Amino acid sequence: MPYFDAASSLPLHPVARQALLASVDEGWADPSRPHREGRRARMLLDAARETAAEAVGCRPDELRFTSSGTQALHTGITGALAGRRRAGRRLVVSAVEHSAVLHTAEVHERAGGLTRQVEVDRTGRVDAQEWARALGEDCALACLQSANHEVGTVQPVEEVAAVCAEAGVPLLVDAAQSLPWGPVAGDWSLLAGSAHKWGGPAGVGLLAVRKGVRFAPQGPVDERESGAAPGFENIPAIVAAAAALRAVRAEADAEAARLRALVDRIRARVPELVPDTEVVGDPVRRLPHLVTFSCLYVDGEALLHALDAAGYSVSSGSSCTSSTLTPSHVLRAMGVLSEGNVRVSLPPGTPESEVDRFLDALPGAVEGVRAHLGAGAGTAAGPAPSGAASEITVDARGKLCPLPVIELAKVIEDVPAGGVVRVLADDEAARLDIPAWCEMTGHAYEGAEGIEYRVRRVAAGA
Repeated sequence: MPYFDAASSLPLHPVARQALLASVDEGWADPSRPHREGRRARMLLDAARETAAEAVGCRPDELRFTSSGTQALHTGITGALAGRRRAGRRLVVSAVEHSAVLHTAEVHERAGGLTRQVEVDRTGRVDAQEWARALGEDCALACLQSANHEVGTVQPVEEVAAVCAEAGVPLLVDAAQSLPWGPVAGDWSLLAGSAHKWGGPAGVGLLAVRKGVRFAPQGPVDERESGAAPGFENIPAIVAAAAALRAVRAEADAEAARLRALVDRIRARVPELVPDTEVVGDPVRRLPHLVTFSCLYVDGEALLHALDAAGYSVSSGSSCTSSTLTPSHVLRAMGVLSEGNVRVSLPPGTPESEVDRFLDALPGAVEGVRAHLGAGAGTAAGPAPSGAASEITVDARGKLCPLPVIELAKVIEDVPAGGVVRVLADDEAARLDIPAWCEMTGHAYEGAEGIEYRVRRVAAGA
């Protein structure tokens, strides 16, 4: 069964498996002890640190291993904020950061700090000049991902790092998605990564803190990993993580070129094969293996199940695949369609034939979901009947994504050109998906008041 969810996690790399098994017998002792077994464990830990530091682009003594990428982000943010408390209490983040960053920002705010979110454009990218204006004189830390985990857009880290350096503000980079493909350029101050994103074992993260960055780890600490991850190091897992990172880096350039071509094919073919579909994210400045698209009139969870039944494991940012029933904060910040969202992230080694088979299976899966929801040919607007009312109200309260948009599409043909459809919808996704529907279909979105959305029908060809 093709696994197309590499952005979530990858299976253990063969090199990591070999390193893990070999180090289980050699790396079990306490590396802080001076006896023979402890020295052997210390040698393995030091060698892994040197390997990972070379891949990151930092000194070995600047690198700490943590128990996860999430812990690396939590520790990096709280430690840098505490170390620079005299500089101020402002934290600057992008609106599309990983939830681990945003959750830490919420804790910072509850403790009396200030968080400033920098908005992104429709491709999910920040503007360096907007970032500069957000810093202010009281900024203690800025956080920016190197590439987005949902849509693949690569951020201008080098430009933002230069802006932060000029302002004297350290920049923490979440490099979880990009680190397997290469080091992060720019004068960053802190960097976090997660081993299971590159085929290392789960339960290993890394945090790099450049020399000269004021950093004060929070909570109970001990002498291990400079206080970043108290407790006994999992040396076999750390060794395997470093070995996997070195292995994937050795093949990264060739594999990136090959996967980029396959993703280009998906980006081009999906809108041709599936009507009313929007491919999102930057088409050029993006990760080589990841593409996201959203389909009108489609329940995201139902589509994922249909694709799973067809043999394809993918992911989604749709509200109807979420326990919170709200759209992905990334798609919301970008202002793009969220319903029927599919993220395809190809693992290394994905054959061209599997991508072709996925493209063959996708139209039928979407068509089946649309038919089940009563969407399809009836959603296309035709001539309004003679004497049609100039205004119609659709009551979609209590209906979840994508039903409010389907109901809107079904009645838009019942008003004449220039007529208005008022949609009453209390589903959070409607705030994103109704404007996106208008942009995709050419009708005019006139705004919302509470749970009422106004859409004006535009004549075909107007």
